[in-house]
Amino acid sequence: MAIVTIEDIQHELELELCAGQAGLQRTISKSDISRPGLEIAGYFRFYASERVQLLGKTELSFFASLTNEERMDRMEKLCTDNTPAIIVSHGMEVPEELIEVANKKGLPVFKTDIPTTRFSGMLTNYLEGQLAPMTTLHGVLVDVYGIGVLITGKSGVGKSETALELVKRGHRLVADDLVEIREVAKNVLIGSSPKLIEHMMEIRGVGVIDMMTLFGASAVKKDKRILLVVDLELWDQDKAYDRLGLDENTIKIMDTELTKLVVPVRPGRNLSVITEVAAMDFRMKSLGVNAAQEFSEKLTQAIHDGAEEETDS
Repeated sequence: MAIVTIEDIQHELELELCAGQAGLQRTISKSDISRPGLEIAGYFRFYASERVQLLGKTELSFFASLTNEERMDRMEKLCTDNTPAIIVSHGMEVPEELIEVANKKGLPVFKTDIPTTRFSGMLTNYLEGQLAPMTTLHGVLVDVYGIGVLITGKSGVGKSETALELVKRGHRLVADDLVEIREVAKNVLIGSSPKLIEHMMEIRGVGVIDMMTLFGASAVKKDKRILLVVDLELWDQDKAYDRLGLDENTIKIMDTELTKLVVPVRPGRNLSVITEVAAMDFRMKSLGVNAAQEFSEKLTQAIHDGAEEETDS
């Protein structure tokens, strides 16, 4: 699981720091966000202090009606040692009591002009993506016609070369060699590249190249949902490969099942074009158009009609 610091969300969501700069390296362990309305009213029995606290118009308008002693008491209890941060939304003024207590305890307090509900959704989506269960796989992830295609196979089989040709044909590279995969929701896998090798690709005989420098910003993408796995393997003459496409193989990554195609590799086969066609065919199947199934039904009907003609004759 990745570590998210308060400084990360400050930069990601462009928040204005109002107090508690000393606590910018505090970490967030939960994606849940709390709106402490009951706590502002004085009820702290079930205060979820380990969550990011979000204060909007409702909380601050009630807070303004309290006495000076009550306001200071609420902020003393709201700002705990394990509270990651407090964010004031909707462009509301940050209470002086909160600034005073936050500076004393080193608790970051931010301000944003974004409406409360909208900001809550933005922050939740970001945290769920960063804190989601994660694994890494050896392979190449490419965005082909909007389909996230994970190309796998043994070392040296031609994964990077296939991805390079796909980029030259107008598609986008997400990650080469090592793919970080996060399960952000049920049956939703998002793949990305480790920061160290982002936009980089290794081509044997050439070395490491920067794809964004060579092909431009449109040739790379930060992350992509993985929908299809294309596994490259050296051609085995003794193995019977699927020729109709009726057999649907799957691969399980964490708790998600993905469609897997096994593509044999041998001289003369254009793997980039095959990958393009596989992505387009996957999209057609998701729209309800299955060419292999339609052909099988037509073939079955033709055989049935032929048998009836022989019976009649």
